[in-house]
Amino acid sequence: MADAGRTAVVWCPDWPVIAAEIIDGVDAAGPVIVLQNNRVQACSAAARADGVRRGMRKREAQSTSPRSVVVDDDPGRDARAFEPVIAAAEEVVAGVAALRPGTCAFAVRGPARYFGGEEIAAEQVVEHIAQACGVEAQIGMAEGVFAAGIAARAGRLVPAGQTAAYLAGLPIDLLDRPKLVDLLRRLGVHTLGAYAALPPSDVLARFGLDAAVAHKLAAGLDTRPLAIRSAPPDLAVGEEFEEPVDRVDVAAFAARSLAERLHERLAAYGMACTRLAIDAVTVHGEELHRIWRHDGVLTAAGIADRVRWQLEGWLLRPERPTGGVLRLTLTPDGVLRQVGLQPGLWGETGPDRERANRAATRVQGLLGPDAVLTPSLGGRQYGRLIPWGLIPWGDERPPADDRPWPGRTPAPSGALLAGPQRPVRLLDEHGEPVTIDGRLRMSAPPATLVLDGAPVPVVGWNGPWPLDDHWWDGRVAERSARLQVLLDDRAVVVTLRGGEWYAAVVFD
Repeated sequence: MADAGRTAVVWCPDWPVIAAEIIDGVDAAGPVIVLQNNRVQACSAAARADGVRRGMRKREAQSTSPRSVVVDDDPGRDARAFEPVIAAAEEVVAGVAALRPGTCAFAVRGPARYFGGEEIAAEQVVEHIAQACGVEAQIGMAEGVFAAGIAARAGRLVPAGQTAAYLAGLPIDLLDRPKLVDLLRRLGVHTLGAYAALPPSDVLARFGLDAAVAHKLAAGLDTRPLAIRSAPPDLAVGEEFEEPVDRVDVAAFAARSLAERLHERLAAYGMACTRLAIDAVTVHGEELHRIWRHDGVLTAAGIADRVRWQLEGWLLRPERPTGGVLRLTLTPDGVLRQVGLQPGLWGETGPDRERANRAATRVQGLLGPDAVLTPSLGGRQYGRLIPWGLIPWGDERPPADDRPWPGRTPAPSGALLAGPQRPVRLLDEHGEPVTIDGRLRMSAPPATLVLDGAPVPVVGWNGPWPLDDHWWDGRVAERSARLQVLLDDRAVVVTLRGGEWYAAVVFD
């Protein structure tokens, strides 16, 4: 039985060349060079036989293979040609996600169980793509998209549990992060295994968030990159057009606006998108759906690009919808929390934040790790320093405890800690102290709060809530009760401890 975390990646070799043949009629069997920014982005097998390599400058590539046909790089063309391949794969397996033009992925477990094994499932997908689209494809399987993508280029099915060992000896260049790779090579890190062996906290502190993501990929752990979680339901953005849209340029303009809105909503939650669901409804009720996945963090521009590619794939293919697009919706199908890196003092993740991170790390190197601290939320009691309230810069943050628990006061949270030793008096309408017994029964409703020696009328109250603090440790165990009282201009949370009332939190 296939492991739940195993992933299959379908890879079509030299896809920009194949797409140029499908859309523009270029002979992919001959020497073809695809250029991006005056450098070779991809080339055909015949061009490679002449000595052309990816990354060559245009002049060098043409001198190496003078007979080659030169084609400009066009991601929209590549996506448009790849849409039938994804559709063909979906006829065999469910849940196909596009990674980029020429590459898509799906979970292994379901197809392997249905067809009776991973190898049989891979053969079924490859054969159907060849029959339906006339396109050569290779499949790789491993734990995680990154490892499966590398395995796909070798046409290899990595056995379950051996992904880390498979990646360990491979070159660091496979991370496809030129700046990071160049730095790591200069530091003597030449393989994925050597990079994966570095402490995760040190990688995050020294190189930043994207390097931390790459570190997980190198270790074969990208089945749950960082803190993947389901997106809140209100993050989806959509737009209905007054007139059906059947032109890609018009739809792409609307997609750019939607991408910016989606990115802003995610940033407000301190999140970033890793998987994007694109849905469109045509004027005749046809529903179109596609999921795009990305190994790192999708920026607003990255979201807009994938929406534009997908619209070109839908609107310009031969089997195009019978009508224009009437509604377009973008939904973050998977998000990750940018741990400690949401917009703040230095904005979103980028050069400014990286410079600040390097400066903080430098101070730690000079004065010690405790010289630079960052706050971390946690704990359940007002007025007491939580165990992990301040942690060294760059250390992994403990997960926030947001489970429901007895004794929790309702939102909103207080604005000012009054201090655990600030005594107050809570009186009933007869001027007698209000008490609470072991069964949380109040002696009388509160009527007056004597705060800093001044009596203030109580206009409302909520509670009480019991608190049995550190019951497992007899040395510090303490039982108390909380009460939230509403005054004319503010609210105060008071705690009854040892028969005395103390102000814990003031709401302004």
